[in-house]
Amino acid sequence: MLRKDMEMDESFGLMVIDKSKYAVLSTVKEDGSPYCVPVSPVRVGKSLYIHGSMNGLKNQCMRLNGRVCLSFVGDVNLVPEKFTTEYESAVVTGVAREITDDGEKTEALKQICLKYAPSNMENFEAAVSKSLFRTAIWKIDITEITAKRKKYDKDGKEMTFGRME
Repeated sequence: MLRKDMEMDESFGLMVIDKSKYAVLSTVKEDGSPYCVPVSPVRVGKSLYIHGSMNGLKNQCMRLNGRVCLSFVGDVNLVPEKFTTEYESAVVTGVAREITDDGEKTEALKQICLKYAPSNMENFEAAVSKSLFRTAIWKIDITEITAKRKKYDKDGKEMTFGRME
């Protein structure tokens, strides 16, 4: 990381992952060119779960090469008087594998729904029974997390080297 003064520890990175509404998943296409797509991941321990249709370029890429990278952005605040932006981010590298066991797929979908649709869990079973067969679930085992942040304290001083409030 170039800006070591903005580097944060792994626990901070996990916090950014947990509160992020989406991430950008980066993969490699068959011809070697890059491909990235927004996804809605959930973290369970040191793994992430993502979902999507059974077909599509995202799945083709991960079936070809399970090595992936995800970028998460947490709180963002424009600071025009300093010509900058406060932000927090985490970058994860990992290995993706497709989940084919219906029980594990259902549990992963439950975790995703608990994060993104907790107020609609009473309809979870019915929704899963209609769509499980056409839903791909990927588990990404995290191999590395890096995190950084740019933030100012209440006195306008940049909080560097992992300093918290």
